[in-house]
Amino acid sequence: MTSRDTGAPRRYLVPRDSGEWVWIQPKQKHEFELPYAGRVLRTHEGRTLVANDDGEEFWVKDAEIIKPMHVTSQKTVHDMITLGDLQEYAILRNLIVRYRQKQIYTYTGSMLVAINPYEILPIYTYAEINLYRDRKLGELPPHIFAIGDSAYQEMKREQRDQCIVISGESGAGKTESTKLILQYLAATSGKHSWIEQQIIESNPILEAFGNAKTMRNDNSSRFGKYIDVHFTAEGAIGGARIEQYLLEKSRIVRQNRGERNYHIFYSMLAGLSKDERRALDLEDAPKAYAYLTSGQTLLCEGRNDAKEFADVRSAMTVLAFDDEEIRSILRLLAAILHMGNVKYKATVVQNIDAVEISDTVNVGRVAVLLGVSKAQLLSALTRRTILAHGERVVSQLSKDQALEARDAFVKAIYGKLFITIVDKINRAIYKPSGRGKLSIGVLDIFGFEQFEVNSFEQLCINYANENLQQFFVKHIFKMEQAEYAREGINWTTIDFIDNQEILDMIGMKSLNLMSLIDEETRFPKGTDLTMLSKLHTTHGTKSVYVKPKYDKDAAFGIQHFAGVVFYRVDGFLEKNRDSFSADLKELVTKSTNDYLVALFGTDDSLDTTKRSITLSLQFRNSLDSLMRTLSSCHPYFIRCIKPNDIKRPKIIDKALCVRQLRYSGMMETAKIRKAGYAVRHTYREFVQRYRHLVPGIGPAHKVDCVQAAKDICAKVLVTIPDDYQFGMTKVFLKESHDYLLESERSRVYLHYVVLIQRALRKVLFWRYLRRYRQAAITIQKHWRARGYRAEYLIMRNGYRRLQSVIKSRTQTYAFGRLREAIVQLQAQCRGYLTRRNLRDRITYRARRMHEIIALQRTEELQFRKSGNARWQEDAEHNYWLRVDELNKEMAEPPPPPPAPPTMVVVQPQPSINVEEDNKIVDDVFGFLEGTTSPEPVPKRKPSLAVSKMRQYFEEKSRNKKIIPTKLLSRPVNYYESSRL
Repeated sequence: MTSRDTGAPRRYLVPRDSGEWVWIQPKQKHEFELPYAGRVLRTHEGRTLVANDDGEEFWVKDAEIIKPMHVTSQKTVHDMITLGDLQEYAILRNLIVRYRQKQIYTYTGSMLVAINPYEILPIYTYAEINLYRDRKLGELPPHIFAIGDSAYQEMKREQRDQCIVISGESGAGKTESTKLILQYLAATSGKHSWIEQQIIESNPILEAFGNAKTMRNDNSSRFGKYIDVHFTAEGAIGGARIEQYLLEKSRIVRQNRGERNYHIFYSMLAGLSKDERRALDLEDAPKAYAYLTSGQTLLCEGRNDAKEFADVRSAMTVLAFDDEEIRSILRLLAAILHMGNVKYKATVVQNIDAVEISDTVNVGRVAVLLGVSKAQLLSALTRRTILAHGERVVSQLSKDQALEARDAFVKAIYGKLFITIVDKINRAIYKPSGRGKLSIGVLDIFGFEQFEVNSFEQLCINYANENLQQFFVKHIFKMEQAEYAREGINWTTIDFIDNQEILDMIGMKSLNLMSLIDEETRFPKGTDLTMLSKLHTTHGTKSVYVKPKYDKDAAFGIQHFAGVVFYRVDGFLEKNRDSFSADLKELVTKSTNDYLVALFGTDDSLDTTKRSITLSLQFRNSLDSLMRTLSSCHPYFIRCIKPNDIKRPKIIDKALCVRQLRYSGMMETAKIRKAGYAVRHTYREFVQRYRHLVPGIGPAHKVDCVQAAKDICAKVLVTIPDDYQFGMTKVFLKESHDYLLESERSRVYLHYVVLIQRALRKVLFWRYLRRYRQAAITIQKHWRARGYRAEYLIMRNGYRRLQSVIKSRTQTYAFGRLREAIVQLQAQCRGYLTRRNLRDRITYRARRMHEIIALQRTEELQFRKSGNARWQEDAEHNYWLRVDELNKEMAEPPPPPPAPPTMVVVQPQPSINVEEDNKIVDDVFGFLEGTTSPEPVPKRKPSLAVSKMRQYFEEKSRNKKIIPTKLLSRPVNYYESSRL
């Protein structure tokens, strides 16, 4: 059996061309791991260096390379139908590369794949609406507005109803895509009216009552809806109608960790005024209510609950909800919250488990809001009445049974409230008319689900997805047939594989799963385990039914189109009944709350004498009606993909994307393509890629591409004849043809590569040879120049030192002469100053002696006139006193004269020894021939001794000397060198 028979990918063992893109085996063997793309950088000894799309480089074995990449996959395409090799891995890579370029939309025919960017992109403005208006699909880059416009134009042109099916996982962007489609339809119809505003305003109400925060999405739709937008003959919106499917009621009473209840509860507590909360006995904190805290998450990032409540109230006003209706809705929501706070206490009455409610405050609040008696409410919550043989039998409920009865009652109230709100919206936006109207339906429905624990809700959801998958596959098959018809290809032998067997087993043929579950639901003694036993007995031998590994495992499995899913049967029958106790039903009929009675007024479930309709039957009836509606329309599909679980932009989880692509049925497109001619090339691409396989075929722009393609196929595909076909514009090939063509192409290219390598290596060898020869010559040149340069450097350093010694001698001699002159000048100046000072002292003493003598004579005259007998002795005594003072004054040293300008004091220097200087110079430069030491030029003729000394040095300088190492290693100091 060949790889083509088994479906396994072929291994490509021929070395690849450098720069070519190839497909490489996945590194890990996992269900959601696919081959990945790599660009060949080089090959070496059975290994290839490749670079992936992230720029990472690594080595792979040649055996890990599956095959070369088709030319259409090397560059991203807007429409993946145009991929020449439509495989799972080609689809995945095309989507990922485009997502990283912020191109979140990609076509697959009339189907649009939308990847949630988790960021706001400026591509939904009114300018984009005008850009895509009246344009053909594919004329502009992919966009959700293009799908809306194509459906609108198709409806007007063909006068046929259209439908747009939007599906995907929670968090993939289904709700936002639905709003964008409605936004575009409202804008493109051209006539803005009140009905369009009402349709737009229905979204806040539906999101508040039907959306909640989950682990995967902060605004997850917990119900499916089909919005049928009606148009007038002129193309304007004339009305709309909304159908809802399978609201998740279990979220009312409990939520998983990290999740919240429906948005309306949190918005109501945040948005009501104090008076309104007081009237409803409500607190403003959600943490006060048990039904809002089981998920341990009260806040939702990015949501303003108070503002959203204001938006909901405004939208209700637009949709004709009167104030009394709004107050009635709020009373029921408040009653639900108070009901969750009712405390139960287990007791035993006459050896029978019973329950009592000690918390009468909350029961009283609920009774007031529901308009019932407090005593009757207490009785209905703790007791059960059974009709047996025409008599009423009252029994006690255990604590667990009472909690289940309370939760069932709450879920029934909220479910009926949601249906009533949808009906009210429909009465506002639906305008029935006798004339036939065209419509565009938008289906926003849950995608295929598989969790760790799957229950009855997942079975219903996956059954709906099986029906949509069947519808989708038929549409894709029709598209494939249409392309074969356009190209003139015979397609009658192509097998069509569908999932009809799964649909028959779940809900279409007799004794299907749903009918067996309904039967066991109506059986008084039926349990989940007896139901499971019937399922095993009836369907255990079918290939699409999977039994668990262990008999005690209360589960069964179904081989869905996306994989095997096991369903736990715990609670199946109770969920399928979708009802609550007869006592609470009777209590509702006695309520004074007209709105509550109206909720259940048209419901046969309040009539305890009639058999209630099961949830599975309701769902199947709605689903059948939906499928009939879709089958009558021309469909468009939008597959929403979630790139990662952490809700961050620019991050892609490949395994998660593969899982969603398979769950959405996208891979069925590849399977249908593979069943026919999986590989397709335009004639120009085919000739351009394979023209080297046949000698004489020129480039594609110079030859007849159709005839050249036929020649290539006839020459290369001779071993697989008549299994390929030529269309109008394309060559249609099987995978075996593609493998043979690529193998032959690689063989031819390898031959050419070897020839080119041989010539190139020759050129490189001669280039290296010339380079090495030039390098050797350069080395020789520098080596030879080394000796000459060494001598030159020695001479240059010697001359520099000679210059320094000569300059030193000249400057020293000039300095000595200058110093002698200055010393003589100083001696003359000091002698002059000393003589002048002595002369001044002598003159001063003579002048003072004349003054003293004159004063003596004056005193003698004065003393004689006064009659002093001793006049001569006294005058002489005073004379000698004054002489003594003068002698003392002259004996003191004179004050120093004013300081003259600062003068440099020259320290005595050793005398210059010219003979030693010449000896040092001759020792340094004695190796130079004919050199003599220069001498300073004296002012007078040298003496005889100097002449003899000069002659001596001239004779010595002629002898070659060895240069002292110490002198060459450092500059010469004249006085230091003289002592060497």
